[in-house]
Amino acid sequence: MSKNLVVMHNDIVTSAYNLSVNEQRLILCALAKMPKCVPVEKNTAFYVTRDDFIAMGASSDQVAREIRAATKELMRRTIAVPTNSGVFEFQWLKQVLRYDKLAEEKLRERYPDQKDYNQYMSGLIKYNFFDSIGIGKDDDNIITRIVFSDEILPLISDLKEYFVQIFLEDMAHFGSIYSFRIYKLLMRYKSTGFVRISLQDLRFMLVLNDKYPKTADLKRWVIETAVNEINEKSPYQVTYEMLKAGRKHTGVEIKFKPKKSVSKETTKRNPTTFDHPPINTEKTPSWQRKGLSDAQIKKLAIYKDQFVEANTHLLRDKNISYYDAFEGFKDQLRDPEHVGKFHMLAEFLALKKGDESPEVAKKSAQSKKKASKATAEVSKKQGLTAEQIDFFATHPQFQMDHPVKGYEIGSEAQISYLKLGLGSRLREYHETDFKKYLK
Repeated sequence: MSKNLVVMHNDIVTSAYNLSVNEQRLILCALAKMPKCVPVEKNTAFYVTRDDFIAMGASSDQVAREIRAATKELMRRTIAVPTNSGVFEFQWLKQVLRYDKLAEEKLRERYPDQKDYNQYMSGLIKYNFFDSIGIGKDDDNIITRIVFSDEILPLISDLKEYFVQIFLEDMAHFGSIYSFRIYKLLMRYKSTGFVRISLQDLRFMLVLNDKYPKTADLKRWVIETAVNEINEKSPYQVTYEMLKAGRKHTGVEIKFKPKKSVSKETTKRNPTTFDHPPINTEKTPSWQRKGLSDAQIKKLAIYKDQFVEANTHLLRDKNISYYDAFEGFKDQLRDPEHVGKFHMLAEFLALKKGDESPEVAKKSAQSKKKASKATAEVSKKQGLTAEQIDFFATHPQFQMDHPVKGYEIGSEAQISYLKLGLGSRLREYHETDFKKYLK
């Protein structure tokens, strides 16, 4: 697996945050060192070196100073993620240690008396200060040590779905903050080769606020700046078109495809990672590029119960009827930006008259009956079985009754948290009537 691969949840791509070029470099360099497909424990440290920054386009003359300055600003930076309860805002980083070759000398100047110096150091040792931060380093090339905030870990660690993958070298020489953000947005829709986004959503994710209020300025200083730099410095060729509703510009459509000179290199590179091979958009089903037609939605409605069952992860109200849920899905199914979120679309659309629904959807109802039987005898003293834990953690009403601060109801993050609690902290659920969820 490539050491230069960065993986992040889709929600980070479209969330609101404003980082400088060096701050983005710092985050990306640390993410590239994060292990893939395995959980990262809280307080895990990641080290950024001079070489990391230079490889990302930083000047070798001032690289140490730039890294240290970036860490200072990043400790104050936040990211705002939209949720069904409002916008959830939290910090990127929890800790920063900036290594300094002259640290010992400066400390001696501050405490010239050996007794005072020893007393200060004893205080740090007494309260396990050194142990808590792992102060040592084994490479003089390392400039800083950072620890990500607890809140952001679910969006960057152990991701199994809804994530974007990017190679550092593809963004190595970007000089515009907007190039970084828009390139990540493109990679989120890599399988379709295009993305449409409203100007309102674009302003939100870039935290533009009142900056560039005129569309002409937004187009010139944000969109064109990013598109031109991505064309020049990345492996993709990009074009864009401003979208209108009447006489007013309301959005932008950006199309992109690999440059011919790098297409072979990309094909060779992907098998060494868990990235999917590049998809030829000419062979991609039209519904993936354009959204579902009315005829396709009508066909899908035949299997609406099973289709909704296969896509409960998209429902905010888990108690909604299948009919109302499917009606609520229709606009998203027509929208090429959202149609990719649905599970098993290709399988349902491939069905012919008289065919049974896909096996996975059929098993959903069966698994509920099986789980219900398995959980008929719930013992809080002996603990729950693995099947019982899975049943309750994925039960819509149980999720509603046991919300987790910062996690969306029904999200993978909430399910993981509930499974952990049901498995190791069952005492927290001593007042829970488990049998009511079997009705």
